[in-house]
Amino acid sequence: MNNEFFSSSKDISQQFISILKDWIPAYSSIAIAVENSYIYFHSGHQNINLEVGQQVQPGSIAEQVIRTRKRTDAILDNSLFETPYYGIGYPIHILDVPAALVVVLPSAFTEKKLEPFQFLTGKHEEEWNPVAIDKISHIESLQKKTWFYVDGDQFKTSITLKELQMRLPSFFIRIHRSYIVNIHFIKKMARDLTSNFIITLKDGSELPVSQSYLNNLRNALEF
Repeated sequence: MNNEFFSSSKDISQQFISILKDWIPAYSSIAIAVENSYIYFHSGHQNINLEVGQQVQPGSIAEQVIRTRKRTDAILDNSLFETPYYGIGYPIHILDVPAALVVVLPSAFTEKKLEPFQFLTGKHEEEWNPVAIDKISHIESLQKKTWFYVDGDQFKTSITLKELQMRLPSFFIRIHRSYIVNIHFIKKMARDLTSNFIITLKDGSELPVSQSYLNNLRNALEF
């Protein structure tokens, strides 16, 4: 991206931002991407690992907007954020080049917007079963599918782990990229022979705790 284009696109970006500030919630974060890189970024209170000039990641809201030219909204996982956030992307043009404007809403707004699930409906064998949320011991992402477990039975749901993380009650804790656990079903926590943290559930199941999520567990259980 040449310097002349970058300078002009930055000026246009500022015009979009001045309009946005009139209607988006305070502490929102804003990013504008043109082609394959970000040309503007303003951070709200979130800890976001994003910089001007950074490449647009495949599967991100910005990438989807630029590719489809459609408004896109999604719950973002913690690859760019410390905790999940709700983002909305809009197709725009910068000097006739397809671009994406992405607004990331603050967590307080998201928590008010999304009510916690009271139950999940999952498929077991050839039946769909609604299950009260407090009966679920843990939830797993495996082979691009989401499974939850009740009394040793496995149920499949179409809801992703990152979406569930935004809608589960506070007694569910994300402990790994592939696991969310109900703290009421935890029997004990300890380190294994390689010093990795392991959770043992009351039914004997063992779940790994990744280093990036260990603080979530420590803060929730105060140990």
